[in-house]
Amino acid sequence: MLGAIGLDEIQESAYRALVAVGAAEVSDLAHRLALPGSDTERALRRLEQQGLAAQSSARTGRWVAAPPGVALGALLTQQRHALEQAELAAALLAEEYRADAAEPAVHDLVEVVTGAGAVAHRFHQLQLGATSEVCVLVTGKPVAVSGVENESEEQAATRGVSFRVVVEREVLSLPSALTELSSALSRDEQCRVVDRVPTKLVISDAALAMVPLTGHGAEPAALVVHASGLLESLVGLFEAVWRDAMPLRLGESGRPEEESTGPDTTDLEILSLLLAGLTDASVAKQLELGLRTVQRRVKGLMELSGVSTRLQLGWHAYERGWVSRTPLA
Repeated sequence: MLGAIGLDEIQESAYRALVAVGAAEVSDLAHRLALPGSDTERALRRLEQQGLAAQSSARTGRWVAAPPGVALGALLTQQRHALEQAELAAALLAEEYRADAAEPAVHDLVEVVTGAGAVAHRFHQLQLGATSEVCVLVTGKPVAVSGVENESEEQAATRGVSFRVVVEREVLSLPSALTELSSALSRDEQCRVVDRVPTKLVISDAALAMVPLTGHGAEPAALVVHASGLLESLVGLFEAVWRDAMPLRLGESGRPEEESTGPDTTDLEILSLLLAGLTDASVAKQLELGLRTVQRRVKGLMELSGVSTRLQLGWHAYERGWVSRTPLA
């Protein structure tokens, strides 16, 4: 928790332990932390540099903790000031970049990123740098970045960035895919499914896009596309795939409950997966239900809808708003 002010885990543990006891010898603190004395002393020296601990003037070899409210407050103030300066520098650099790039050369509109680590890092950067919306196409065979889960997506969502994600049907059969997609839906992300997506793609604020450059078997590489006609084409590609994709509904996702006489959450999960193209057996496996349970619930939905075929059930589901291409209010 205190990593933001420059403390590692050992230093933070040492400070917490010292706060708990008020003052302690190095040997006593080392025993409490289950660490060698040399490591404990190094941690205390670092805390001393940060103003979080000091050697007792009354007793040699004894260390005392600085009051957290004062010591941590001072460090946080310094950190805020440093961040403000960094933000100012970033704004000035961004302005300078915009001025220089008013009429960018053709070769400046596309970056080539090579290597799995570099591709993954740039992918996360695009999401963490977004301020309004991230649009993603996910394939079933990611090259450098997991298709359904990455930490930067969750961090961006918590900042209010909206997500529209289209996954190809193969993704639904991947281990833990439905759990991760359900987690995304619980963050009010919009997810849809198609048989196949044309390419893996991420678009940040309609200002930057990233697409794979190499296929499987070669060193991972990607293109980062800046504002240009090519970027507009990629945005158009995403919108076309999005329009044709089938909405995916899993779990509650914060939406209102259906009437007691209507389909329950499990019914809607089954219906959503069936409309996405999964077989009864695949739906049963993904939702950890029995095959007969799935079939019984589908039969119940058909009886509730007053239809005799699954095709009619799909039409009825759209008519009743059980599934929709637009988010429910």
